[in-house]
Amino acid sequence: MGVDEEIVRLFREAMNAENANDLERAKEKLDRILELSMTGKPEVYFKACFRMADIFIQEDNYRGAVKCALRGICRAPGEEFRRLGIKRLGDVLFILKKRGRLSLLAENMDPALNLTRKEDRELYEFTIALIRLAKGEKIKERFLTWELTEILKGLQE
Repeated sequence: MGVDEEIVRLFREAMNAENANDLERAKEKLDRILELSMTGKPEVYFKACFRMADIFIQEDNYRGAVKCALRGICRAPGEEFRRLGIKRLGDVLFILKKRGRLSLLAENMDPALNLTRKEDRELYEFTIALIRLAKGEKIKERFLTWELTEILKGLQE
């Protein structure tokens, strides 16, 4: 079986597991997809990151959801995917805000910082601002990618 066929099979199995509420099994399948797609299949990697983020939200693992979203954005295969990822990250963050869980991002975000520091300087600066916001600080940073600025403004309203 080729890699493409295995990825399709794994996505199907992950969806079936998620539908059966077997989130651990779904995450295992998605982890394998991430491994298979890391080099050479950036669109698949992107989709798997955000599918994993959705599962983390179902488990109330909001920090994990944000980290997966950041990973997907960092490795987005182009500007259109990057902007879509930022929009989806914003959706995740607004879910956290609505549930009163934004403060969870005030700690244990080193893996996200390390990833963004290496891959995307603007996203790194955004992540630092997000952590400061989660700690209760007022944020006034502006970013070249206006969507990032809008997310931070919206989280402070």
